[in-house]
Amino acid sequence: MTLAEASVTVAAAEADANQLARQALAEQPITIVTEPPGPLARALIARERPYVSPSLVDCYPLAVRRASGCMVEDLDGNIYLDCEAGVATASTGHCHPAVARAIAEQAQVLIHICGTDFHYPGYGALCERLAALAQRAFAALGGGGTQGWQSFLTNSGTEGVEAAIKLSRYATKRSQLIAFRGGFHGRTLGALSLTASKAKYRKHFGPLLPGVHHATYGVPDSVERELFAHLVAPEDVAAIIVEPVQGEGGYVVPAAEFLQRLRAICDAHGILLVFDEVQTGMGRTGRMFAAEHFGVVPDVMVLAKGIASGMPLGAMMAKKELMTWPAGSHGSTIAGNPVCIAAAMATIDLLEGGLVENSARVGAVLKNELARALEGHAVFEEVRGLGLMIGVELRTPELADAVAQLCFRRGLLVLECGRKTIRFAPPLLLSEAQAKVAARVFAQACTDAARDARP
Repeated sequence: MTLAEASVTVAAAEADANQLARQALAEQPITIVTEPPGPLARALIARERPYVSPSLVDCYPLAVRRASGCMVEDLDGNIYLDCEAGVATASTGHCHPAVARAIAEQAQVLIHICGTDFHYPGYGALCERLAALAQRAFAALGGGGTQGWQSFLTNSGTEGVEAAIKLSRYATKRSQLIAFRGGFHGRTLGALSLTASKAKYRKHFGPLLPGVHHATYGVPDSVERELFAHLVAPEDVAAIIVEPVQGEGGYVVPAAEFLQRLRAICDAHGILLVFDEVQTGMGRTGRMFAAEHFGVVPDVMVLAKGIASGMPLGAMMAKKELMTWPAGSHGSTIAGNPVCIAAAMATIDLLEGGLVENSARVGAVLKNELARALEGHAVFEEVRGLGLMIGVELRTPELADAVAQLCFRRGLLVLECGRKTIRFAPPLLLSEAQAKVAARVFAQACTDAARDARP
């Protein structure tokens, strides 16, 4: 055997061993071997703290060693059931073999060349695939677009929102924008100007983008009653930007009438309707796009998070007739990176191959299990959501924080959102058995947090 042949044999053996290790972790139950954070986690966090920006949020002291499927192992050997998926991003589960293989294979061929300036296999293929997804999703609603859809690829959801702002202004030759209180659209200055979920995101960063107005989310006549009547003429508005289900604002699901009314307003006044589907898209709500639940077709749609299973990729999609901006008017050096595109293509294969359906089915199980376990509970107010995008609103912000911390210490990873809501956004391959475990651990944490809160 030559040295090259031996190297290939060793690499294959290592790949097989890694695959077995990933599979073993994915099948592990919640296992807490030392009170988190353990000594290795504490040491890592203490060592890195002097060098990282203090703007990073420390939800809880989790220091991850590896992850597979819906399970996460920390540096000290604790194994957690992940119901937050890297903030709704690890859509196909952690380190899915098909995604990992696509990344590894692409990295051996081409990592970067710049899609703004040059051509390579993948960029156009992903845009074509996204167009087909949109066309198929919206065709029954009569809104597939007269000429189809085109996409601009980005590195993130925030960049997608920025691109949507620019395209909306260019296509309409108008300047004003409408967003909603409770909405989250990103942290760069344009996207931050739309964001209105928490004041701390905007504190000391002004002046922000001028010409942005906020209405009340979920109230059908809020745009006309609050804005058109007092603050901005509709003929000056380029776009209404809205999350079909609010994410950071509390996992709020509006009545279909709200989004349908926004569509009618936009049609009446020549305004573009932009759906921020960064968190809701790519199967999270049990449909490929959350818009499908409401019978409303947007003009522009922003995707990210679950589109590439954790690789940095997003997309700003628009009906082709709106994509009138000329060459050079917008671009990005790294966005549409070949490795990220490979991950996205593998991700879409998995979503279409059953994970979107699993999101709908297991999401219903998780929602029902949470409602049943919390029925009559003193700390509980409401369970709401679509697919595997579920929010549990508790009585106070203090209780929500206490429950999230208890869940962490007991091996369940969840995140807060809104003022007092816990969000469940697990990988879309969550099983029914795992959903029942999550509901049970969460309900017990609610019980114990309520007991500890008593004077």
